[in-house]
Amino acid sequence: MTNKLRIVIADDERPARSFLKAILQDFEDAAIVGEAENGAQAVEIIKETKPDLALLDLQMPEANGIDVVKLLRKSQMPLVAFVTAYDEYAVRAFEVNAIDYLLKPIEKSRLRETLNRARERLEQTDFQANEATKLKAAVAAYEENADAAPLERIPVRQRGEILLIPVSEIASITADGELLHITNLENKKYTINFRLKDIEARLDAKKFVRLSRGAIVNAETIARIAPLPGGTYLISLKNGQEISSSRFQSRMLRDKLLKI
Repeated sequence: MTNKLRIVIADDERPARSFLKAILQDFEDAAIVGEAENGAQAVEIIKETKPDLALLDLQMPEANGIDVVKLLRKSQMPLVAFVTAYDEYAVRAFEVNAIDYLLKPIEKSRLRETLNRARERLEQTDFQANEATKLKAAVAAYEENADAAPLERIPVRQRGEILLIPVSEIASITADGELLHITNLENKKYTINFRLKDIEARLDAKKFVRLSRGAIVNAETIARIAPLPGGTYLISLKNGQEISSSRFQSRMLRDKLLKI
């Protein structure tokens, strides 16, 4: 079939990507032109392939689906459908602003509806400017609502007890495989079995910043930021920790912390 809908998919979980690809391959009018396992890759692949539609997982490491939209210029923006496990703030924001979304586990019939909507929108005059405006509004609405009740404490099991670690006392959270290491202002360390991207979604985005795929820090605990070769930074925290930022996340860091 000619004139196939050119699609980029982005999800950090390989089984989720494989499942989505398998469904799309059943549609003769769809062609997968790019596949990303995180938001940083998604931005680069979208810029390179210029797809008609991007299916973006809402929660990904380095940069999530929301960040991808923020990092693309209007002229680079494809149609976007966010993919998410149920998130009341996301669903509300996307519905109000007429942005398409898919709830996991994705149903084939629902994905078919998304492709049909994308085709209809591509036929509209000046669709790109209209969609970009709606996307920005949806992102703003989502962030406003999602920030309403950030996590205040994290339960940690330790020697048969459950400790409640105040989020305000946390300096950093770093990932080590399936484990997260939490370090507080006094340099005490705690370990939990959790995914970094899931706990990041529960933290106050105004206070916590991601430095790399495996590290988040409390901005209020940053003592010094030293530039490194290649456009990255060495972040020194008030508890003595030193954590390097990734090249991609350094760009986000400059926009978030290093501008007046």
